[in-house]
Amino acid sequence: MASSAQRQAAKRNVKKAQAAARASRSIAAMPKATRSALGKQGAAIAKRNRKGGATPKTRAELYEEARRRNIAGRSKMGRAELAVALGRK
Repeated sequence: MASSAQRQAAKRNVKKAQAAARASRSIAAMPKATRSALGKQGAAIAKRNRKGGATPKTRAELYEEARRRNIAGRSKMGRAELAVALGRK
């Protein structure tokens, strides 16, 4: 039978292991389709930045702008809904 100190230590160790597992997530550990999509999204943003395009087009960019404007319900909106809420076409 484990003592209460041992149980507490075991719980602490489990929590540390869970935190480490969450922290070690990286692009390399993601599925190939996800890595590919992230790469394409990053390339599109870099291309817009090189050309001087100021209009955000990704959902993440639209969400950040909605967050700055404090638009309610933004976390549940998709890309198109965010664009409408921000007054874009």
